[in-house]
Amino acid sequence: MTTTLTSPRPQTLSHTAWRRVAAAMFVIGWGGNQFTPLLMVYRDHDGYSQVDVDVFLGAYVVGLIPGLLIASALSDQRGRRPVMIGGLVCSVLGSLLLAAGSGLGYPGIFAGRAFGGAAVGVAMAVGSAWVTELSAADPTLSPGAGARRATLWLTAGLALGPASAGLLAQFARPALLWPFAVHVVLCLPATAALLTAHNAETVRPAGDVRDAGTGGLLRRLRVPAAGHRRFLHVVMPMAPWIFGSAGIAYAIVPQLVDGALGDRALLFTAALTVATLGTGVLVQPIARRLDHVSTARAVVVSMLVMTAGVVMAAVTAAAGSPWLAVPVALLLGAAYGIAVVSGLLEVQRIAGPDELAGLTGVYYALAYVGFLLPAALAWLSTWFGYPLMLAVVAAVCLLCTVVTASGWARHLPSRAE
Repeated sequence: MTTTLTSPRPQTLSHTAWRRVAAAMFVIGWGGNQFTPLLMVYRDHDGYSQVDVDVFLGAYVVGLIPGLLIASALSDQRGRRPVMIGGLVCSVLGSLLLAAGSGLGYPGIFAGRAFGGAAVGVAMAVGSAWVTELSAADPTLSPGAGARRATLWLTAGLALGPASAGLLAQFARPALLWPFAVHVVLCLPATAALLTAHNAETVRPAGDVRDAGTGGLLRRLRVPAAGHRRFLHVVMPMAPWIFGSAGIAYAIVPQLVDGALGDRALLFTAALTVATLGTGVLVQPIARRLDHVSTARAVVVSMLVMTAGVVMAAVTAAAGSPWLAVPVALLLGAAYGIAVVSGLLEVQRIAGPDELAGLTGVYYALAYVGFLLPAALAWLSTWFGYPLMLAVVAAVCLLCTVVTASGWARHLPSRAE
């Protein structure tokens, strides 16, 4: 007899329980992205090269993708709450390693980023699925409320973390200690809230508990819904651009204009990060209105805005003007917000009853592949200039837009056909 998953009856779930999960997602997002404005501190004061700091930025993905995929399967098998608590523990460990980074050197910083990435993977896959399930238990909410809540709280953390880190690094000393210490303190009440959230679990094993071992976990790592035609033709070509575009906005563009900023470069980078992700939060209601079960309208719109933003980034690279960086951040932030929500809504329609966390994990794993783009371009910059490279990136983005548009009204999920 195989293990099946059952959900508690909706009436046994608290309608406010999602807030505890959202708070955990918020602090994990805070810790995961607070590193971004500190890139130039590591480069200018700790002696790392631009390629080194972009590798640190991409090290996040080393922990994040396994965190997304394994945590999804594990939470389907063992429940959402213990896995989410594990994500908070990883987030704290990541910040502690980064706080000690100067003493631990390159391996310590890389490991700290990997732990932070694993935590964000848990928040994205498990947290998003959990908030969606808890929201679905409230009959007064619309079907897309869970996706909007999850994205809003995670994005708010991703935006406010770098804002705090930029300010602390600018005005507090040591610059590479206080941002991480503040994050550890924020994680404590969020962890306590989940430890006492006994009425919030939405998944529990049922049937033969002998299937709850390694074999059961390996089976759950397989996500058949990832082969759905709608996922392959509409979601997959868009997903890497979610954080690829964000990485362009707040990791690549600031380094292209920092020569004109002097000692304000750190604060400018933090502000650009907040502008990108803050715009992503503000446009999310628009993403929900654009979404339509019979078309790929929202996904295609996000890709068109993304292409425009990357073209503008290429112009900014050529001009070297900080003033041009601001509209780049706004365009790419809007694209990010529409893309991440529209992708989650597509995933909700495609996933089977027991595949939501798994397919959400696959979706976010694809999304975060784009976060390797800054490191790739930094390495290629030895041979090519950023204006040319970003122009090529814009052309590839436009090609992916055409691919998503080709699935405009085809390959719909079975429930929508």
